[in-house]
Formats: sequence, structure tokens, C-alpha cells
Amino acid sequence: MTDDDHASEASETPGGVVGDGTGTAGAANTAGAADDGANGPSDETEETPATETFPGGYARATVSALPDAPNPTRGKREVDEAVGASQFGCNLFVADPGEQLPWGYHHHPDHEELFYVLAGELRVETDNGDRRVTAGQVFFVPAGAGNRARAVGDRRARVLAVGAPKASDGAVISEPCPACGAETDRTADRDGDAYVLSCADCGTETDRFGAGPEA
Repeated sequence: MTDDDHASEASETPGGVVGDGTGTAGAANTAGAADDGANGPSDETEETPATETFPGGYARATVSALPDAPNPTRGKREVDEAVGASQFGCNLFVADPGEQLPWGYHHHPDHEELFYVLAGELRVETDNGDRRVTAGQVFFVPAGAGNRARAVGDRRARVLAVGAPKASDGAVISEPCPACGAETDRTADRDGDAYVLSCADCGTETDRFGAGPEA
């Protein structure tokens, strides 16, 4: 594997059926955000709900108020689901050093991905080497290309992940099974509030995760 550790520093689902939701808006408007009134009456309130919808299909979400989704990282906010986006996926990941996103080494046959590192650092495994992505940089993954991102360094990473088209976000995982030894895909099932990944060949459970402690 190659490594591009000399890249310049910048300032800061499996089986092709279940989407891994890689497809997150950075800072959303928070409660009390000012409207200048040029495009209609002010909607300023004392308390703003996590998601608001407006006439014409517009929507606004406070990302920190969104529920945390089950995943292997410390936190994941599904922004696209919150605002009703139908053409692209958009998630905010918060990952402690060593945590991977999203579920394993995978590719999307018909879906592109982009990771924007807001804070911290990622090391992205690809089909032709590892790539270092620091805060302020983006990393693009074309459709069909293998990848797995992992937070590295000594800082918590915050990553905006966007993918499109949303309808084609099904992922194919390709990792060795610890039980049968074959490099296989994974199936995903819900067990209460947790996701359970299993080897697509022998059925052995390979991973289990729920919502993170915070985002």
C-alpha cells in the first residue's frame, strides 16, 4: 500500500441492499437565528425544534439536536433524513481516534461519496493505497471504488459525508470473515436499537453497534 503522508496540511450497506447512509451539513441555523425579513416575515422563536419545514418544501435543522443513528463512531446525525432530502445523502460523523466510518471496507456500485473533514484527521483506505485527509480538506470517492475511513491522530474527527444518488447508496462490504476466513460481504439486521452485521457466507456475527454516546 502507498501512503500520501506528505500531503499538505490544511487548516482545520452491505449486500447492495441496505444503504450505509454515507451520504452532512456543517453548521445549521440555530435557535434565534436572525432573518432580515427581505424574503418574508421573521420566524424567530425562543425555542427552535430540531427540524422545521416551511411552505414551498424548504426545511431547516439544528444538527446538534438531531437523534444519533446507530453506527461504529461516537456519533452520526442523518441530516438528509431530517430535512427530507431525496436526491443525496448527508450525514455528520463524530469519530474518536481509531473509529471507522461507516461500516467497513466497501464500495457503492452506482453511488459517489465525498468526505469533508471539519476537524481532526482521517486516513482513508482505498484500492490503491492509504490517503491522509486533514481538517479543511475533502476526499472524493467515485462510484465503484473501495474505501474505508478511520479517524487518526490525537483529536476527535468531525466529518461531513455526502453521497449521491441517494436511491443508489447500497454498499457492498468486502472483508475477511473471522470465522470462515473468506473475504465476504456482510448482511445487516436490526436487533432492537442496534445493527448486527454478519458474514454473507457463513452467517457468523462480525459486528454489532448502536447509537454513539454523543455527536
